[in-house]
Amino acid sequence: MPVLRPSIGLAFREMRRARLRFGLLAGALGLLAFLVLFQQTLLTSLLGYFTGALENQSAEVLVYGDEARTSVEASVVLPPTVEAVAAVDGVGRSAPLGENTFTAEVGGSLEDVVVFGYELGGPGAPTTLVDGRLPEADGEGVASDLDVALGLDIGDVVRLGPEGEVPIEIVGLASDLRFSVEPTVFTSFATFEAGRQAVNPDAPLVPASLVAVEPADGVDPADLARRITDEVDGVEALTRADAVAQAPGVPETLQSCNIVFLLAYVVVAIVTGFFFLILTIQKEGAFTLLRAVGAGPGVLAGAVLLQALVVTIVGIALGAGVTALVAILVDDDFAQVPDPGLLLSTGSIMVILALVAALPSLRRVRRLDPADAAQTSGGLARGWPCARCGAGPGALPWRVGRWPS
Repeated sequence: MPVLRPSIGLAFREMRRARLRFGLLAGALGLLAFLVLFQQTLLTSLLGYFTGALENQSAEVLVYGDEARTSVEASVVLPPTVEAVAAVDGVGRSAPLGENTFTAEVGGSLEDVVVFGYELGGPGAPTTLVDGRLPEADGEGVASDLDVALGLDIGDVVRLGPEGEVPIEIVGLASDLRFSVEPTVFTSFATFEAGRQAVNPDAPLVPASLVAVEPADGVDPADLARRITDEVDGVEALTRADAVAQAPGVPETLQSCNIVFLLAYVVVAIVTGFFFLILTIQKEGAFTLLRAVGAGPGVLAGAVLLQALVVTIVGIALGAGVTALVAILVDDDFAQVPDPGLLLSTGSIMVILALVAALPSLRRVRRLDPADAAQTSGGLARGWPCARCGAGPGALPWRVGRWPS
């Protein structure tokens, strides 16, 4: 506290005198924070539209055909394999899960709609219901709440097949339920089969795309996924989280965006570090005089650190505010305000980088020698009497051992 109080006073007094200088730095950091936050928000939204249906269904383990390479569209699991998966030790419940993109009649027009079919009451049901209810019979479905304007509201009917002969009445809405960025509907597996047969009536059977599995009580999903892969021929089992993370295009998208985020954080460190280093060099004379009249290195270093902290926090607040505003103004599909966890993680990284970037300035401050004040103050160099500390002619204050208050 004896060091903190003068550091606070010195830091804020200087920031008030140089509002424009510190304001420009806060604005620059705010722009960088906005770029990071907005891109992370867009990334979260985009990945959700690609894989939301997988992430927000109830099965903790998903079993693919081994040639699918984690692609739901390319996966085929035949009925004997579905039965073999159900027989694996540790499987609580399992059921076929179908997926297909249909050209469906929606709201009086034709739209591409992804349809997931699951056994009602079994694994694979949507878990983010926000309105209505889950399907209780064939011919009922749950749609994404983002697609209400397309004609997928509660009470609307989606028609599959060339003549629209397979109707699905929407009875519920769920959040984050899109797949492959297309409108998505979850319905019964029997309704899904009817839709596939209407499109291809000569098909001898409609195979499942995946097997949705719920582990038995006390069974770890990751262990069960490895066991299914080892014991059942022709399949690859993944936990729900792994299925989302390894979906086609997701790793590459994450890698590209992470490079952009890394570059932004590097720029934060460089901008902050150079600003405070230049500022410290410009103020070396003033800092040396302060050291000569009694200000310890901890006081000066604390003032620099506090300035870096305040400017960074103000920049993060500006960036978050602009991000929220822009997210509201852009297309409704991407109108997501950054969640508190994202803001906290991004802000913490920026604060840590700013404080680390200020370390060269602190090192320079701590190396200042009070004796150098004799070269910057003509009075002290000529040994003028100091009435406040009692130093006589030829004596400098630090040699007397008393400091001006």
